[in-house]
Amino acid sequence: MRRSWAPVRFQRSFAAAVGSLRVPMDLPVAIDIWGGIEATVNRVGQSFYSQLACSGHDDRDSDVDLIADLGIRALRYPVLWERIAPVSLDSPDWNNTDSALRRLRERDVQIIAGLLHHGSGPIYTSLVDPTFPEKLARFTGMAARRYPWIGRYTPINEPLTTARFSGLYGKWYPHARDPRVFATALLNQCQGIVLAMREIRAINSSAQLVQTEDLGETYSTPALAYQARFNNDLRWLAWDLLCGRVDRGHSLWQWLTEVCAVTDRRLAWFVENPCVPDVLGANYYVTSERFLDDCIDAYPVRYHGGNGRAKYADIEAVRSLETPTGGLGPLLVKLWQRYKIPVAVTECHMDATRDDHLRWIAENWEATIAARRAGAEIVGFTVWSLLGSFDWNSLLTERRGYYEPGAFDVRGAHPRMTAVGHLLEQLARGESPSHPVLCSPGWWRRNDRLFSRPAKAAQTPGARLPVAARKRASPLLISGATGTLGKAFGRICRRRGLPYALLSRAQLDIADESSVVSAIEKFKPWAVINASGYVRIDAAEHEVSKCLRENALGPSTLAKACSQMGLPLVVYSSDMVFDGQHEHPYVEHERLAPLNVYGKSKAEAEAQVLARCGDALIIRSSAFFGPWDQANYVSQVIKALTAGGSYRAAVDLTISPTYVPDLVNASLDLLIDGEKGIWHLTNECAVTWADLAIEVADRAHLDRANIYGCAHADLQWHATRPAYSALRSERAKLLPDLQSALDRYFLEREVV
Repeated sequence: MRRSWAPVRFQRSFAAAVGSLRVPMDLPVAIDIWGGIEATVNRVGQSFYSQLACSGHDDRDSDVDLIADLGIRALRYPVLWERIAPVSLDSPDWNNTDSALRRLRERDVQIIAGLLHHGSGPIYTSLVDPTFPEKLARFTGMAARRYPWIGRYTPINEPLTTARFSGLYGKWYPHARDPRVFATALLNQCQGIVLAMREIRAINSSAQLVQTEDLGETYSTPALAYQARFNNDLRWLAWDLLCGRVDRGHSLWQWLTEVCAVTDRRLAWFVENPCVPDVLGANYYVTSERFLDDCIDAYPVRYHGGNGRAKYADIEAVRSLETPTGGLGPLLVKLWQRYKIPVAVTECHMDATRDDHLRWIAENWEATIAARRAGAEIVGFTVWSLLGSFDWNSLLTERRGYYEPGAFDVRGAHPRMTAVGHLLEQLARGESPSHPVLCSPGWWRRNDRLFSRPAKAAQTPGARLPVAARKRASPLLISGATGTLGKAFGRICRRRGLPYALLSRAQLDIADESSVVSAIEKFKPWAVINASGYVRIDAAEHEVSKCLRENALGPSTLAKACSQMGLPLVVYSSDMVFDGQHEHPYVEHERLAPLNVYGKSKAEAEAQVLARCGDALIIRSSAFFGPWDQANYVSQVIKALTAGGSYRAAVDLTISPTYVPDLVNASLDLLIDGEKGIWHLTNECAVTWADLAIEVADRAHLDRANIYGCAHADLQWHATRPAYSALRSERAKLLPDLQSALDRYFLEREVV
């Protein structure tokens, strides 16, 4: 049974941590909870990149039931032109879409059908094709006739943003940096929306247009106020066109006709053929609000730009402004006041650690309620990217496989619900968000968010911390203050804004029940992480009782206390629990057969912890290396070779190295998700110790000839090692590969 994070689930400390996090609900609000699937099919050159293929949704019929089980009222679902008719409008394939829509209809989930999502359309058209609007309309008519019961449509998602990426920024096809191409792409999309809705309403006269666009605001230094005004006018342009507002009195008329070379006749078409949205969909990200600063030297080069008149940095407002902006709430009110059309938040998502992702959604849900109470007609709030998204950190220009989980994590054999999914369930049940991590502010509200000196901008509405973040936060209780893993937890918890108490053995003796209970009662944690233990594998052969006390009795004692107090527990095990008879990586379910005292202590710990605390999270890992200490294999290889010495490494022992920052971050995410049972977390690459040493030498530009491969027996170790102890997870691959880990080690390592 999944941990729900409801206060009733845990007694005492946990209840105290979350009991006061409720958002005040003294006034009724009628905001439906929606969901959305990231479905972009973007074109880079002649290549098309499908998010649905990357997420595996194309091949999983079970996704729609998982999504429906969340309890959402409506789903932005892709009925994509490129997916259904990729080669020709005369040969569509509706099979996948048929089955998904049929099942969603059976589950009483309302569909908001998206026909084009950040794309140029199939290969036989593009955003600058003069016949693009008519082709989209033809496809739309086919879809409307096939699914006449669908009542809401978003024919094209974010036409303005798509036109920017394709026509101004050069990111997507046709890769232009020309205002004229931008305008053509935008007008073609908006005309396509008008014609598409005509086709839909010929079949279903009551069908609604839910028109989405990024909702942001630009701030600036006084010298760039003119550019900020232009940007803030431009953000409304797609909605203004559809509403028939772009006439000679519009603030952008001169720019459109003179700079973008749009004819009066083309613009007049929209005045004569308005298609006013029934719902304005506001997509809001941490990057949506911008700050323009003419002091460009204060910012990384990647933010430098200009407009031909001035050079400036264009940076996320949260990275630069001394006083954070008012955030989503005031923007929703402004959108409502401008158009007096019902508004929905149609995308809310963050690429972040799990805690910050939760904080982002909870904060923006609270902002949406505040906007509703301020008089804005808000009809929906969408938790976006339910299945996660791929490679948005490069704006989909490269295929790196970079994944951002959503309500589900699709990196395993089956989608796994995350804490975001549990939060969405809370909202769908009419509850306020509750999770211990919500007591701390997100990174966009912490002082370390700033790149450099804080900047000031005129007319920046100040922001209040979310209700939850104004409460006292309960910490994580972490043992092992002097060890590699414990120190890494401390550093990463600080980075993630997670309060913690990192205790030494003198402060917390995990094998002493009274010490454990005393520490829990003193710090009142919401979870306990055991990062301590006996780690000297060879010495353990002669210090059996000491090893068993620290590695078996200690975790067992923690498990008993955590079970009694209703606290989540994380403990660590090892690849040493296996006998090495395999020739392929070990997965979680396989039989334990340790060969040495250390391995036996870890195997005993697993059994005792699961017996006493069945909901505990047990993480097996292997061959730690990290950037913040010298007590690891990779650092020792570098140290020896740098000093001009040689290094002997075993050629007959195969392991799977684990980068400590990756391990700690993934462990925290799993803890926050409420996961339990045994997980294997490594960087999943089976290598010998000698191969790893050679790879490290090459990357450090040291002479690999000074690495001498040998049999492990020649190293005169006291403890028997398994010949093959590489690990792999059958549950999900959560850590990046070893090459990525080594790349980051050499960027982040601290040399003492």
